[in-house]
Amino acid sequence: MTAERTPAAEPSEGGLWRNGDFLKFWFGETLSLLGTQVTNLALPLTAIIAFNATDEQVGVLRFLQLVPYLGLALVFGVWVDRVRRRRIMLGTNLVRMVLLALVPVLYWADVLSMASLLVIACAVGVASVLFDVSWMSYVPTLVRDPKHYVEAGAKMGMSSSAADVAGPGLAGVLIGALTAPVALIVNAFSYLVSLVTLLLIRTPEPRPEPPAVRRHWPTELRDGLRWVLGNPVLRSLALIGFCCNFSMVTVWTMFLLYGTRDLHLDSTTLGGIFAAASVGGLIGAAISRRVIRRFRLGLVYLVAQSALLLGPMLIVLAAGPRPVMVGMFVLSFFTTYLGLGVAGVIIVSLRQASTPKSMMGRMTAVFRTLLFGGGALGGLSAGLLSGRIGAENALTAAAVASAAVLIALVLSPVSRLRGLPPPPEEPARTAERSAA
Repeated sequence: MTAERTPAAEPSEGGLWRNGDFLKFWFGETLSLLGTQVTNLALPLTAIIAFNATDEQVGVLRFLQLVPYLGLALVFGVWVDRVRRRRIMLGTNLVRMVLLALVPVLYWADVLSMASLLVIACAVGVASVLFDVSWMSYVPTLVRDPKHYVEAGAKMGMSSSAADVAGPGLAGVLIGALTAPVALIVNAFSYLVSLVTLLLIRTPEPRPEPPAVRRHWPTELRDGLRWVLGNPVLRSLALIGFCCNFSMVTVWTMFLLYGTRDLHLDSTTLGGIFAAASVGGLIGAAISRRVIRRFRLGLVYLVAQSALLLGPMLIVLAAGPRPVMVGMFVLSFFTTYLGLGVAGVIIVSLRQASTPKSMMGRMTAVFRTLLFGGGALGGLSAGLLSGRIGAENALTAAAVASAAVLIALVLSPVSRLRGLPPPPEEPARTAERSAA
């Protein structure tokens, strides 16, 4: 009994603070997320500053970073449900580390071009798809008691928000001191740390059980889609999540173009705006568990998502002297990230609580396809629309469209939930009982 201690046997008093393997995973992912924030600002600024990229080219760059989710997430999700996830994560972190380290190397050799930057961005996106589909499915291996899912989601949400806070500011400083391409070496190092922490995890990951009947990829793809789209809660989370990601990436890309070209803000100022605003995400993730315990789950979700969707309107309303405008920009992103910090914990917890382990990879893949697909289309539309009507007018259109999603949010079944749903049964077991 004591020879194979797993997170499922953890005492509830210390929660996940007593789960050493989860803490290793959490630490590695926190640094990795921090490095990713540097990349999110460094890649487009490399295109803008080093190659004088047009609005459309910046939009294409953001599109290529995220478009692999549209084409590959579902396929990868089927595969992830068949194999051990930790090995996949080790391989994808190694690939991302090497690819990002290539950017400063090519830059120093004076052979970095816009074309090579686009290829690297897309290749990193492919590796990120496979990693993201894997890690959410891997967490229940380390956190086997469903009552700790909210805590795990809150901790991962705090990491994401902390990276949002420190990442842009760090990116601005690094880009100012080292230039944008060289700053990417920081993200390469963060993937190295994540690689090491994954290697240090000792919790055994069981091999997925073979299915009772022979499985086919198209059938499993359909099963994953049916599971998400057939569940009212998951379907609503996915579709509203698509709209939210479309809004956030659209506004972020448009603002980057608006701030750089129209307002002539330098990289340090832009990084400072995102860093100061992202404190909202950190606060949201930190208070999420307390708020969820005190108020009805659906109500918290409704308020948090409303803040996310209405935040962009503050950018449109910003006027007056430069310091006042910058303050409004900070408040806009602060409101958006505050909502995201709280809503993100609820969304991940609901997804994990509503899905059996055998479907976790495919469920995650469907969500990744829709969420990052929305982000990819948002980045592309931001560049195209800004190029046609200007970044300022494009921001107004994006803010109005974002606010319109409130209608679907109010009608969502998630907004009426009182708490987490009961754990679902494994589909295979249900089928076996029906056959009997």
